[in-house]
Amino acid sequence: MVGFRTMHQRVVDELGRRIVGGAWAPGRALPVEDALATEIGVSRGALREAVKALVAKGMLEVRPRTGTRVLAPEHWNHLDRDVLRWQQAGDPAALLRDTGELRRIVEPEAARLAAERARPDDVRALSDALAAMEAAAARPGRVGYVEADIAFHRALLDASGNRLLGSLGRAVDIALEHSFHVSTQTPGAVEASLPAHRAIVDAVAAGDPAAASAAVLSVIEAAAQEIAESPGLPRAPG
Repeated sequence: MVGFRTMHQRVVDELGRRIVGGAWAPGRALPVEDALATEIGVSRGALREAVKALVAKGMLEVRPRTGTRVLAPEHWNHLDRDVLRWQQAGDPAALLRDTGELRRIVEPEAARLAAERARPDDVRALSDALAAMEAAAARPGRVGYVEADIAFHRALLDASGNRLLGSLGRAVDIALEHSFHVSTQTPGAVEASLPAHRAIVDAVAAGDPAAASAAVLSVIEAAAQEIAESPGLPRAPG
């Protein structure tokens, strides 16, 4: 079973990367099944299972007599972890832009709700994540900092009391990880980030929605500037 899952994911990855990379234009049919299976080096059954997975992600459409066709990006499930991973590899600059815009739309309101609804356990989760960020920032190479930062922002969305926001936080982990890896390469970014995150915890704990929202927006805007100045900023294709 493990071997099957590994093979299945390998085929899904291969097809997904090709679609995101533009190997097949939207509306174009995939190559004939026998030829594509031979090219990838798998059985027709393995190829069919991978196609089913990509249909579920909104990337492919199977129609009788017309074959399997690639769907346009607006049909894709952009919150799917695989799709996010393929986009990160194929067009990391666009993923950074989309992540920043999503954060501006979602996180300030989530922080406002958290300040109104957070329970003691929610505040504790935020404080624990901040403590993990501080500990990681003091380590050589800042090992674990990005993971702790992701945990902080997931805890904030959970503290909003809105289950959909909590699920969204778990869905976009890969996008946040990509964004944080780039932003933290800017000199001084981590040092500036810690007190800014502390301000979020304090505002949520104090039940101050306006301050919590403003503190999160400040963190997001600082991250956007850090990304723009980061030596790890990827170039847009073309």
